[in-house]
Amino acid sequence: MANSPSSKKRARQTERRTEVNKARRSRIRTFIRKVEEAIASGDGAAATEALRAAQPEIMRGVSKGVTHKNTASRKVSRLAGRVKALSA
Repeated sequence: MANSPSSKKRARQTERRTEVNKARRSRIRTFIRKVEEAIASGDGAAATEALRAAQPEIMRGVSKGVTHKNTASRKVSRLAGRVKALSA
């Protein structure tokens, strides 16, 4: 439990950041899910469009410190590969 004023403040800040990060992570997952649903439906055009929308959102998570750069790159790469295989 936080006792000193500075540690109480840190606890409050952490709480707020956690909420923001949770929302951001959820938003990224939603974009990824839209791409995966488009792939599952077999619609190449929709999958391409969904990936185009998801890619900047995933990378925004990196710049905001929610995900690691390599993790985000791996996710984008794998989704792009699946979309490309669908189109071919």
